[in-house]
Amino acid sequence: MGESRRKRGRKPKAQPSGITADDKHPNNVTAKTNDLISVPSAVDSSRRLPKLQQRLTGSPEPRSAIHSEQNRGGACTDLVAEASLMPKRDGEVKAAPSMDAVVKVFCVHTEPNFSLPWQRKRQYSSSSSGFIIEGRRVLTNAHSVEHHTQVKLKKRGSDAKYIATVLAIGTECDIALLTVSDDEFWDGVSPVEFGDLPALQDAVTVVGYPIGGDTMSVTSGVVSRIEILSYIHGSTQLLGVQIDAAINAGNSGGPAFSDKGKCVGIAFQSLKHGDAENIGYVIPTPVILHFIRDYEQNGEYTGFPILGVEWQKMENPDLRMSMGMGPQQKGVRIRRIEPTAPEYHVLKSSDVILSFDGIDIANDGTVPFRQGERIGFSYLVSQKYTGDTATVKVLRDSKILEYDINLATPKCLIPAHINGRLPSYYIVAGFVFAAVSVPYLRSEYGREYEMDAPISLLNKLYHAMAESVDEQLVVVSQVLVADINIGYEDIVNTQVLAFNGKPVKNLKSLVFMVESCNDEYMKFDLEHQQIVVLKTCTAKAATSDILTTHGIPSAMSDDLKD
Repeated sequence: MGESRRKRGRKPKAQPSGITADDKHPNNVTAKTNDLISVPSAVDSSRRLPKLQQRLTGSPEPRSAIHSEQNRGGACTDLVAEASLMPKRDGEVKAAPSMDAVVKVFCVHTEPNFSLPWQRKRQYSSSSSGFIIEGRRVLTNAHSVEHHTQVKLKKRGSDAKYIATVLAIGTECDIALLTVSDDEFWDGVSPVEFGDLPALQDAVTVVGYPIGGDTMSVTSGVVSRIEILSYIHGSTQLLGVQIDAAINAGNSGGPAFSDKGKCVGIAFQSLKHGDAENIGYVIPTPVILHFIRDYEQNGEYTGFPILGVEWQKMENPDLRMSMGMGPQQKGVRIRRIEPTAPEYHVLKSSDVILSFDGIDIANDGTVPFRQGERIGFSYLVSQKYTGDTATVKVLRDSKILEYDINLATPKCLIPAHINGRLPSYYIVAGFVFAAVSVPYLRSEYGREYEMDAPISLLNKLYHAMAESVDEQLVVVSQVLVADINIGYEDIVNTQVLAFNGKPVKNLKSLVFMVESCNDEYMKFDLEHQQIVVLKTCTAKAATSDILTTHGIPSAMSDDLKD
């Protein structure tokens, strides 16, 4: 983690209903942001596919898909012949990749409704791209099959669609792994081979099924930057490759080929800004292979570990001297450590991290990458797997210490995603209790939740740390008006601190305390010294009628009934 940023909140406003895209042309929807990276995503045939956002970024806005940006820069044409795919330089003939391995992905999504968690939103359809790899498997983007109800694949030149099974979804790295049980799907197709991480100015060609037509499309460009990127869908930071080939809605999940015909990445997001043209991003092979090996070794996706610390640069010489660093010593200072991270019991605040697994860390937090290049040291951590051990050298009280640390992913108090699970809720006397997550905030306050959500929630989003792996931020989401809760109707998204004097650790603990309460009154202590007091027997008796009035099938989500 780097240095935290504080942003101000404003008074919550109503979330806009629906999208602003032209309903007469539902496919003509893509995403853009001002000054921000956007996920071009699948081509949504009913409305834009929502994305989980990286902290401190905004959310994509719908826009017309028929836009001049699509044809700026690199060539964007429907495929006529494979020979035209790869550019030629000075008469050199480039290898053509296996075009038959690129498939079109059709998905029907049914998203949960975080504001009304007892029901789902209206289903919608989208299309994107994918490609076949060895082992009778297909890779695409995680956001292309998020909250999937049904996934179908269509090969190039075929009129048949094949039902696909989702084997794994890597939300952080925005990659999904699919397979098809029908043997006919695999006939006559050679899997795509992976290449090495490309160098700057290497030629790349993105292949897929973007908006603007039904046939395969190709965009060509060069690698313009390689660095640690914000993966918007997963709200994490991993190695990424920037290219100047156009990546449009529907390109998501398609392969990026080198001039040798090898896959060097997966198209997944782009930058939409008035001062920028043709800035696209692909997931590079180190991240892809990490995802595949993780699945093969564990039978499921376990994620990318992180070093659960917030750190400070040590570029100021007076700061380094005060920490007891010698003239040749470099590193970064630990500000805070996640209580749920394994290193919490080993490292300390104000330790200076000198190296990670034997690789020295500079005062700006970078490490050597390739010749003439440096990269953030989080790249070293992301190359590890959950449960791996790493050696960390620190400077503490002018002494150099080494620790072997087990790597994992710390628990966030407000998680960026809930890994496809349905949101939890609990209702008593019309009070709807929920656990806060980033999708919840987006549902409540819209795409600009980072500006519109209450300051108290934003402060916890950016700065609060979970003290235990099961800790949640529980709020009164809303109050379903009834006679029993007169005077409490205006309580919205207010944190619940305690129940009858006992701290509320998570939603499940609140349910247990309320359901087992035999006291005459139930008292909920909320933030800002606000309290809610209800007579226990009357409140519990009123719950059933309130559920019936609002057509709610159960007073709590299934995960809380255990």
